[in-house]
Amino acid sequence: MGSSWSQGVTDEPLDPGTATPAPAGPGVWRGQGAVVGAVAVGGGIGATARYGASLLWPTPAAAFPWTTLLVNTVGCALIGLLLVLVDEVWGAHRLLRPFFGTGVLGGFTTFSTYAVDFKRLLDAGRAATGLLYLAGTLLAAMAAVWAGVVATRRALAFGGYGRGPR
Repeated sequence: MGSSWSQGVTDEPLDPGTATPAPAGPGVWRGQGAVVGAVAVGGGIGATARYGASLLWPTPAAAFPWTTLLVNTVGCALIGLLLVLVDEVWGAHRLLRPFFGTGVLGGFTTFSTYAVDFKRLLDAGRAATGLLYLAGTLLAAMAAVWAGVVATRRALAFGGYGRGPR
């Protein structure tokens, strides 16, 4: 017998682009192994790329974390591009979005490091810079997703594909 939190689980798949959801109850995860595996492998790739960026462009202790800001902004722009391609252009394989979106790009964008960088700026007595970084990253991330969506739709419209700009 399932608990009350599981009521309605059968109405929503783990990822809208994946197959029919598993029934609620003890077997909720049944059939999701491929999705979990795709997210895990993609996450490892994305996290490795993010770590590589931090090695190429390290941030000194109390300095502004430009690398993290750039990684998060680029990753969010790529999420916008991916959303358009998967949802509006391709008849994508059910594991494409979990692999690239949640996995690779989720592992590449680093909002946990963003929080640590904010704390480091506060600990270094740079509260104003930290607050600017906190707000600026959120604005840059949202703008990057929007720009990725718009640029991809325009490029597709120019090439005769997709729905074009909205």
